[in-house]
Amino acid sequence: MSSQTNRQKLEVLAEERAKEIHTEEDLNALSRQLLKLTVERVLKAELDNCLGYKKHAPEGRNWGNSRNGYSSKTLKSQSGEVEISTPGDRQSLFEPQLVRKGQTRLTAMDDRILALYARGMTTRDIAEMFEELYGATVSHDLISQVTEAVWEEVQTWQNRPLDAVYPVVYLDCIVVKVHQDKRVINKSIYLALGLNLQGRKELLGLWLSEAEGAKFWLGVLTELQNRGVKDIFIACVDGLTGFPEAIRTVYPKTKVQLCLVHPMRQSLKYVSWKDRKAVAADLKRIYHSIAVMEAQQALQEFAQKWDGKYPLIGKAWYRQWEQIVPLLEYPDEIRRVVYTTNAIESVNSMIRKAINNRKIFPNDHSALKVVYLAIQQASKKWTMPLPNWSSVLNRFAIDYEGRFVL
Repeated sequence: MSSQTNRQKLEVLAEERAKEIHTEEDLNALSRQLLKLTVERVLKAELDNCLGYKKHAPEGRNWGNSRNGYSSKTLKSQSGEVEISTPGDRQSLFEPQLVRKGQTRLTAMDDRILALYARGMTTRDIAEMFEELYGATVSHDLISQVTEAVWEEVQTWQNRPLDAVYPVVYLDCIVVKVHQDKRVINKSIYLALGLNLQGRKELLGLWLSEAEGAKFWLGVLTELQNRGVKDIFIACVDGLTGFPEAIRTVYPKTKVQLCLVHPMRQSLKYVSWKDRKAVAADLKRIYHSIAVMEAQQALQEFAQKWDGKYPLIGKAWYRQWEQIVPLLEYPDEIRRVVYTTNAIESVNSMIRKAINNRKIFPNDHSALKVVYLAIQQASKKWTMPLPNWSSVLNRFAIDYEGRFVL
């Protein structure tokens, strides 16, 4: 019986079984059939790519290599064992990517689905992409099963134990649109990104909330404390309401540092285009100062020069002064670590791409899954410590003697 006939029979069988799903085992059986159909189609497409021509295509004649039948292989999947037929070639040049030689568990399909989901694609988008790329029909139920399996992983990750000390922790948030009570509302996903003692980035957790404030941040910080974080040297925030008060309650020795890119951006919103370069240069003089007194003098000079035209800027910097000056107590190597937003912005960039693809999420659950998967993609690059980390670490060891634990 030809492979085409087998495929057609399998498709008809899958359609018939789809109408007879009454139990979880029924769903698993259908999932196994769809997996078999999808995997075999993908493998055939991979072989076409390896050989450079499709089956029966005239350009394949006298090429020197050709298809060489099928071999049977049993793979373990989330729905149970699946037996597939793997195509081969006469010269044994074909190296399957979806199901590699010696592989016994079907994980690559799940990985591909999760990678697409992490980029913000819906289950419908993913199904259509598999259809377009491979001519393979992947059910929405199967895709949902794979992505839903992430939720348990999210919960385990969110509750995992943390290190006792993080020299620097950045806090930031991303706004997402979520369906709730038959309307679309804005919610914020809050991120806590830590620099551990090895100088590597580590996302400590993420939380979704409609509103922020001292009570909200007190709960976040208490959770971090319960998961093992005993000390934070510097907390970098973007002016989030209530955070300084909350962190002093849980970590009274922690210095709260305003991430200076945020007040810079906020200040320049009030400035006309022709004045932006000059205003930005004068603001940089403040936080590039060698000492606090020099910075205070630079702020006074800024106010004298620009208050007549942009009075809100100087007032805002005076109001946030206590969260600006901690930076000036440190040498350049630590200033660069604390001042720069590259650490958190690279994470935000990955998340924004995923969010922009989805636009609106059906629920909180879906939003958190997509953000979590986007973070996992970003964290694959977090393998090296920050530049000059040894100098930073030695300075921390001196400044925080007695609190520094290796």
